[in-house]
Amino acid sequence: MTAVDGTGAAGTSAAEALAERLFAATLGASELQAVYLGDRLGWYRALSDHGPLTSTELADRTGTVERYAREWLEQQAVAGYVDVNSDADRRYSLPQAHADVLVDDENLLFLAPLARLFVATTSSMPRLLDAYRHGGGVTWESMGPDAREGQALLNRPMYLQQLCQQFLPVVTDLHAILLGGGQVADLGMGEGWSSIALALGYPNIEVHGFDVDAASVNAARRNAHDRGVDDRVHFSLVDVAGQAPETGRADAGTYDAVFAFECLHDVPDPVGFLSTARAIAQPGAPVIVMDERTADAFDPEAGPIEQLLYGFSLTCCLPDSLSHPGSIATGTVMRHSTLESYAKAAGFERVDVLPIEHEMFRFYRLG
Repeated sequence: MTAVDGTGAAGTSAAEALAERLFAATLGASELQAVYLGDRLGWYRALSDHGPLTSTELADRTGTVERYAREWLEQQAVAGYVDVNSDADRRYSLPQAHADVLVDDENLLFLAPLARLFVATTSSMPRLLDAYRHGGGVTWESMGPDAREGQALLNRPMYLQQLCQQFLPVVTDLHAILLGGGQVADLGMGEGWSSIALALGYPNIEVHGFDVDAASVNAARRNAHDRGVDDRVHFSLVDVAGQAPETGRADAGTYDAVFAFECLHDVPDPVGFLSTARAIAQPGAPVIVMDERTADAFDPEAGPIEQLLYGFSLTCCLPDSLSHPGSIATGTVMRHSTLESYAKAAGFERVDVLPIEHEMFRFYRLG
């Protein structure tokens, strides 16, 4: 906080404090760009599997150019991401603790995909500027595989390791329904990891996933096949809110449970989306929505999680929503009261917050 005399902590002026903050942010942005290179070029994976390596060995193993590999390795050593020996051959290694964050894509600490999202949204900046000036938006599809894959990879560890092991068993009647088997709908499932996790966690259910993005549906089908659950997990290309099927449809009164994981704030018509969720559920069947754990009201003193959510909203979620005509333009920072208003407009009588603890997400039950 800045004092009334314009000074910051320890006598630092407000201008100096902000300049230091922007410098730190620049360092962070450059680190994300370097992480993107290490992730996409397979450099982190090679160091983890085969290190310590020289720059020549790293380039040879990954089919890349040694001079670029050498510069990247030196930057990573200076930034503290990799270790380097003091010998003349200068070999670099990736500490195991860092591999947990940068390589192990099923570790709950895996955050390398953040770099993919950052690069995808930054690459869209000219189109974002045009949308900010003239209206309209930037579609999720146009942001390319970095955005789609980054989002899917970020949530995958939580889905595979926590959703059915820690979170859903807390809701005892829902847990019992899923253990008993039945038909489950997963609306807006992206690359399908939530659907796959449900099928792995509850081997008696059949899961039907629906999404409006064709590339996501195709990726979800590949992922389900690779995990050996494609006999019980099926994906369709469907506009859930508008029920405009292209390769499938969510049928009314069919499902024993309906889920929507981290997608409601993105859809242009959340009331229509929830109306479909209500219509396809059997009478009394649980409808579960997982979305961002926002504060109850706007607060300029909000912490880093809310700051991050606003960052995603500015460059990704809000522009994607506004790329659709007539969008209600929710944005990433969808508060409890906003979701409740959508649910009641869709015909639900109540919205309960479930006792599931997660730093980023809140789980709701609509009834």
